Amino acid sequence: MSLRRGLLWALLLAVTVMLTAAAATVTPHVIPTALGVVSLSGVVLLWRNVSLRLKAKNRTVWGLLNHFLTVRFVTWLGKRQREKLEQDTLDIQKVQEETLLRRLHKNAHTLYGKQYNFSSIKDSEEFRRCHPITVYDHYRELVQQVSAGEQNVLITEKPLILAMTSGTSGSSNMLLSTKDISTDFFLQGVCVCVDAMRKAFPGSISLQRTLKLFYSPTVHHSEGGIPIGPNSSTPSSSKHLLYLYTTPAPAFQVLNERDALYLHLLFALKDRHVGTIESNFCSTVFYAFKALEEQWEELVDDIETGGLSRSLELHGGIRLALDKLLEPDPGRASELRAQFSEGFQGIALRLWPRLHLVLAVDSGSNQIYGELLRQHYCKGLPFYSPFYAATEGLIGINLWPLQENRHYLLCPRSMFCEFLPEESLESEQSNTLLMHQVEEGKNYELVITNAAGLYRYRIGDIVKVVGFHNQCPVAEFLYRRGQMLSVRGEKVSEALFLGALKKAVAQWPGAKLVDYCCAESGVLGDSSGGAQPHYQVFLELTGVRNLTEEQRYKLDCCLQADSAVYKSFRIKGSIGPMRVQLVSQGAFEALKGHMMSTNISSNTFKMQRVIRRKEYADFLLGKTVS
Repeated sequence: MSLRRGLLWALLLAVTVMLTAAAATVTPHVIPTALGVVSLSGVVLLWRNVSLRLKAKNRTVWGLLNHFLTVRFVTWLGKRQREKLEQDTLDIQKVQEETLLRRLHKNAHTLYGKQYNFSSIKDSEEFRRCHPITVYDHYRELVQQVSAGEQNVLITEKPLILAMTSGTSGSSNMLLSTKDISTDFFLQGVCVCVDAMRKAFPGSISLQRTLKLFYSPTVHHSEGGIPIGPNSSTPSSSKHLLYLYTTPAPAFQVLNERDALYLHLLFALKDRHVGTIESNFCSTVFYAFKALEEQWEELVDDIETGGLSRSLELHGGIRLALDKLLEPDPGRASELRAQFSEGFQGIALRLWPRLHLVLAVDSGSNQIYGELLRQHYCKGLPFYSPFYAATEGLIGINLWPLQENRHYLLCPRSMFCEFLPEESLESEQSNTLLMHQVEEGKNYELVITNAAGLYRYRIGDIVKVVGFHNQCPVAEFLYRRGQMLSVRGEKVSEALFLGALKKAVAQWPGAKLVDYCCAESGVLGDSSGGAQPHYQVFLELTGVRNLTEEQRYKLDCCLQADSAVYKSFRIKGSIGPMRVQLVSQGAFEALKGHMMSTNISSNTFKMQRVIRRKEYADFLLGKTVS
């Protein structure tokens, strides 16, 4: 049977089964729903993509049908969730009250809920009056009790996982993650963002597969038998989603990141019709292209011969399963060699001409990687930064994919949010504001109550309210409190420093910024040099081998121009001049590997722009070349 005929028969069978099931229930609303999921428009969508998919290899009738049904279902669900979200934004105070009371009443009979008398709390005002604002130390011992297997401590159910934070602004902490957090992320986050993608990038909702850059983490178990690892779902845990990806199921079982990345790239290169590149963060996409630049010859050889490199350290069963999926493809290998021989500027669209977008967060500490990708590997491609999220759960969603600035609508049913005004962050008697009380143009620290046992918890994120969608605040992430440079109380944020750094680099002929971080001189101790407190800046650049002292001083001048407070301290001599040091190529990738050795997953890793640990600063000092 031909693939075209097989698709038609499979689709007809699916329609028949669904209509039969609907008729059997004799429930009036089921039939329209079934027809909506596999509708005439769905047939048109499938048929429109059949000719394209006929040219692709390793696509079965069953795989295409599953892909089609998954896309249609999530698209339908996305429309519904977007409608619910729009309705919620019309009365934000009511929705937030409902969200809070639902969290409190669910956990009212836990040890913690009884301590704070959750069952008697009637509204947010009473909650804020009887419960203090908290930080992680407030929960440390309670989380350890849960980890040891004690039940009903912070939440009623057993956590799905003990999630490790990325440690961006300090040490990595252990938090609880629940089914509610996962469900909220899928329904309020993924589905709504699919709806936004459908409108902004219609071609992305097709039967083209996605290069999903994901690394299966090594999961340990606590004393109480609860998994410990990053709070991110794995493709292999959602079997029905595997049809959407170029990477086959066995490859997602590979735990070695180097080998897993090789396999991601190999199977993506085999498919000339890739539609989307997806990862949690742009940093992962950037390092994947760097690896491609180094390994393309070996990858193309594997595609040409239909073999699998012997350099990969794969379990016998995994290698055997992957070998069965490979066959010689000298034609594709020839195409790839021709493209690679022309260099890597805009390589993504030359390898995959039907590529629609890069789907990855490119705000905050990932901004620099997004810019590098746009300038080089992914030139000409749109980027969509869909979520504002953390280990604590979903915080916001980007409803405006085509806007250059990354703004996120705060999700009113994911968390109960409070806001500490930026000017009163150090005050012990700060009063919080609620969603309906914040002001446009003002900066706040987020305080959240989530579905996993955190109550009035300061997550350390500073956001700016840039506007409102109906009544709901729209926020821009600014910085992490722990990522501020401050040797004399000057408080230079990550965004402020990066802006100054970009201006300085623009004045260094031929220089291009690859990566950077800073350390306050006190962190380095005697190795910092200089009598006065100052910033130690580590830069990885291309295009230059050295910088003159005058060029290095440009960075200090640019920061003085952008920060009046920093300038005043420099004029008084209270802060010494920056020490700018160049590190070797690949130094930051090596630092990433060093940092991840402390139980941090590559899927959740975010480079620390302000280093607080001497071992990391010493690591970069060891990579200094100038």
